[in-house]
Amino acid sequence: MNESTFMPISKKRLAEIAAIREETIDTSDIVESGESFFARATLRQGAPKKSKAVPAVAFKTARTGASAKANELGMRTMQERAYDRRGEQYLLIKSPPASGKSRALMFIALDKLRNQGIRQAIIVVPEKSIGGSFADEPLSKFGFWADWVVKPQWNLCNTPGPDEERVDPSKVRAVGQFLASDDTVLVCTHATFRFAVEQFGVEAFDGRLIAVDEFHHVSASPDNRLGSQLGEFIKRNQVHIVAMTGSYFRGDAAPVLMPEDEAKFETVTYTYYEQLNGYEHLKALNIGYFFYTGRYLKAIEAVLDPTRKTIVHIPSVNSRESTKDKIKEVEEIMEYLGEWQGADPETGFYRVKLRDGRLIKIADLVDDSDHAKRGKVLAALKDPKHRSDRDHVDIIIALGMAKEGFDWIWCEHALTVGYRSSLTEIIQIIGRATRDAPGKETASFTNLIAEPDASEAAVVDAINDTLKAIAASLLMEQVLAPRFNFTPKDNGKLDGFDYGPDGYQEGKTNVGVNEERGLYHFEINGLVEPKSEEASRICREDLNEVITAFVQDNTALERGLFDEEVVPQELTQVRMGKIVRDRYPDLSNDDQEAVRQHAVAALNLTQKAKQLAGEGGSGGEDRTNTALIDGVRKIAMDVRDLDIDLIDSINPFEAAYSVLAKATNEAVLKQVHAVISARRTALTPEEAKELAGGAVRFKREHGRFPSINSGDAWEKRLAEGASAFVRFKDEGRYA
Repeated sequence: MNESTFMPISKKRLAEIAAIREETIDTSDIVESGESFFARATLRQGAPKKSKAVPAVAFKTARTGASAKANELGMRTMQERAYDRRGEQYLLIKSPPASGKSRALMFIALDKLRNQGIRQAIIVVPEKSIGGSFADEPLSKFGFWADWVVKPQWNLCNTPGPDEERVDPSKVRAVGQFLASDDTVLVCTHATFRFAVEQFGVEAFDGRLIAVDEFHHVSASPDNRLGSQLGEFIKRNQVHIVAMTGSYFRGDAAPVLMPEDEAKFETVTYTYYEQLNGYEHLKALNIGYFFYTGRYLKAIEAVLDPTRKTIVHIPSVNSRESTKDKIKEVEEIMEYLGEWQGADPETGFYRVKLRDGRLIKIADLVDDSDHAKRGKVLAALKDPKHRSDRDHVDIIIALGMAKEGFDWIWCEHALTVGYRSSLTEIIQIIGRATRDAPGKETASFTNLIAEPDASEAAVVDAINDTLKAIAASLLMEQVLAPRFNFTPKDNGKLDGFDYGPDGYQEGKTNVGVNEERGLYHFEINGLVEPKSEEASRICREDLNEVITAFVQDNTALERGLFDEEVVPQELTQVRMGKIVRDRYPDLSNDDQEAVRQHAVAALNLTQKAKQLAGEGGSGGEDRTNTALIDGVRKIAMDVRDLDIDLIDSINPFEAAYSVLAKATNEAVLKQVHAVISARRTALTPEEAKELAGGAVRFKREHGRFPSINSGDAWEKRLAEGASAFVRFKDEGRYA
């Protein structure tokens, strides 16, 4: 390894760290802010005023009540939007948890069964507990023309026992019997459906509606059997498909659907922004990371507040945070809370007496040694009689359960120990706390992360977990932000947008706002427009999926955070460009560039909005308690001339650096920097080729080749890349 690859942290960066670390929490200044819960939790335990809690994202809602308002058919906003597309053969519903996707499917399925010639509807869910979302509903009571009814023998999710991983012949037979019957609705798990398709063949399902809940479980990878089967259904073109998900991206690099299949779907999008702003009760959603040293069972005392309804997800037994004894971990958590008083014989909930004398009820979903015992707890949690009973249970402790599809509207705090397996899982867990409920004004997600220890041999693993937490924070900011519509300058106004008191003005950079839908229209000088319908769809619907792939790219994240000599365009143009090309290889070069520019613009405008939202405090201190949308509004008011070159010149990870600097001490940060710097390698042939392409574009725009002696860092980097490309070509490194 060349010695030059080891780059010490500069004095400037160390000074920045020192300044950040000197910040203290003033509780008089942060009441009801994104920091309030974290500050209270730390101070409650008698900890020093300086906290390691990092409130990464804070969202304040408008509480318009629109999410709960129903039309004359009993449909809320998202459901009405989806129902308007009920005639589509292939429909994809992207909508956050608690927005009513299951009921939207009921409306659509009933119309297809009565009016569109569909014989039967088959609803498939990833696990049996989610099947309860598709139980009988008296829709006519609220204005619809039919009720949703599933005959007991056809809800295969109500059978006893754990979720099946292997073929269950009785359930597969039941699917076959249903297909031969005159009944109309069946509910089963993904696994049962896969086995049934394998046994009966795709042609046996002709003329049916297949509705796939939690669609992000599907993958275009050949190893994903459900994804392969859906590809066969689409190729045969004899079924209708409704796909539903709150997070249309995966934790791995595989796309959910192949582009040619995805293009066949009509997409209905309902954003987190619309959902949260339309609530009646919830005022704020706070998402933060708490870095700890030592055992997590000691650190959890700082963030587990027994006065808040909480779901605690303890770490996997294979993770470095785990003690390897999950049962003992649950016992220790209860010991911290108070004195064990036995189990309730009816519900199986543990009763714990707090130090203040109050009795709380805890549901243990970790101990799976006794199926009957856990079945009793699960049944008690799902009991519809207690759905509106806030005091039914106080804390749920889980490991692999209580994630997607788990419906406990009273949950105020989702507390997760250790980084989970994917960004998708994080989004799903956060969704457990975002239900609207009377008296519930604040919801929080806290991720307890082990701080990298400079003395640990496993420091590299700790760093990776830390980087993943930052990636999750970046993604959540994007998920919570309003939707951006980008067009070139002077492209003309869009319908439904307010361009301010002077209206849309030719020759100026215009910004339009649709507050009700959470939509912003930004004109960007030099922006490339998508030419094909597929590229237009990606820019309209899938930018978050592109950004997800980018923030999970370790090379981009590490260099953006720790390489002080990185030129931002190496991230925004080279790394993002490669991700777009790999993800959409069939798009033309111009369309790939359009997608890249739109994704970078969305990411960097969100980061700039966060930065602007933090301004205005004394001394320019970070004010993450201000809602992200405030920053977007500032951009809309202040922007005068926005161009794509300016956007490309912003490091997307600049703001995220402060998260890490707040959470770690100087020695640890030096160690992190050294480890990541050691991973740096010389310019690869692929990178050189990309930079050489940039040099050609530079020549076209400026009439000369970039200079190696230029004072502009990006021009110099382009010249270096072009030189390396020629050298690699002479060496025969390109096929």
